[in-house]
Amino acid sequence: MEFRCRLGMASGEIVEGVYAAEDEAHLRRDLERKGLLVLSLQRRGGLRWPGRALRGRGVAQREFIVFNQELATLLRAGLPLVESLDILRQRVDNPRFRALLDDVHRRVRSGEALSEAFDAQGGAVPGVYTASLLAGEKSGSLEQVVRRFVAHAKVMAELRRKTISALIYPAILLGLSLLVVAIIVLRVVPEFAGFYGGLGAELPFVTRAIMTVSELLRGYLLPIALGLAAGGGALWRWLRRPERSAVVDRLLLRMPLAGALAGKYATSQLSRTLATLLGGGIPLVTALDVAGRSIANRHVCRQLDVVSREVREGQALSASMAARGIFPVVAVKMVEVGEATGALQEMLNSVADFFDEEIDTTLGRFMTLLEPILLVVMGIVIAGMLIALYMPLLQLGALVQ
Repeated sequence: MEFRCRLGMASGEIVEGVYAAEDEAHLRRDLERKGLLVLSLQRRGGLRWPGRALRGRGVAQREFIVFNQELATLLRAGLPLVESLDILRQRVDNPRFRALLDDVHRRVRSGEALSEAFDAQGGAVPGVYTASLLAGEKSGSLEQVVRRFVAHAKVMAELRRKTISALIYPAILLGLSLLVVAIIVLRVVPEFAGFYGGLGAELPFVTRAIMTVSELLRGYLLPIALGLAAGGGALWRWLRRPERSAVVDRLLLRMPLAGALAGKYATSQLSRTLATLLGGGIPLVTALDVAGRSIANRHVCRQLDVVSREVREGQALSASMAARGIFPVVAVKMVEVGEATGALQEMLNSVADFFDEEIDTTLGRFMTLLEPILLVVMGIVIAGMLIALYMPLLQLGALVQ
């Protein structure tokens, strides 16, 4: 069988090639004996969809964090790795996660390394995790590496939770406002239309416009809904392509408020991941390659490929980041200080902590402004519609007087 491999050299260089072997396990052992770090290994001709398997197998992030917490505890207590995996897989309730752990346990029991066993699950586990496990196995500090990954995953999950929580109330408020508008357009406006039709009076332009929109929506509601659904599905499929999602992510970074927030989040994610990998003993160039695949913003991922290549050629990380023009100046300066003092890992953690606080503060201010703005805008829209509906009655009352 032939396998397409992405390998990290001892010098930090990343190489790709096709290798022949009996199976995946034999090839991994042969490559590692030569001092090569296996970043990815895929059977030639096979398809692998990174990032989809985690959702497809139903492995929740919280379950994965709890599993690693318990694994680190059992390893610290002195239990062998195979026995620890056997205990943990029997305690998992999720059948899909249990199937994944059964396969990992079987592979480890047959002689594979833990990093190999998890890497064989495809995109079901983050690349940061498998790279960290490999570093822990080589340095003999597997338990510390697992605990470091758990701390990293908790911080990223908390940041994501805060972001989602901050958006829930505005989303509910916007949804209720749109529901009120829909009720007015689909139920209230037709009643007024029938009443004004009996009067035979000339209606104001705004009133006639609202009635026309109401008539169109009621007459063609199903085709309009199907058209919107089809358009949304086509847009989603269009955005699923990496080259187009990268363009959208680049435009997002240029937006006035959301762009700054997205840039800070990507910088925090990158810094936290790099610090975790460097703490596990992964070389900087390899850590950049792994971290780039774990960042949600596709444009930043592409820029990190350039950064990785320039660092491999001997350029400083801070200089390469500054040349990209997408990373905050504060982050670049802090990385520069970390490189100069030999404390890059600690400085990257400081960068991540700094921007986590910045994101929290910015989200708080944004939500404080967004909620009243939504209330005012939707209030004006609803009040304008009601005034347009009652305007003919007011004019009629003035004529009668």
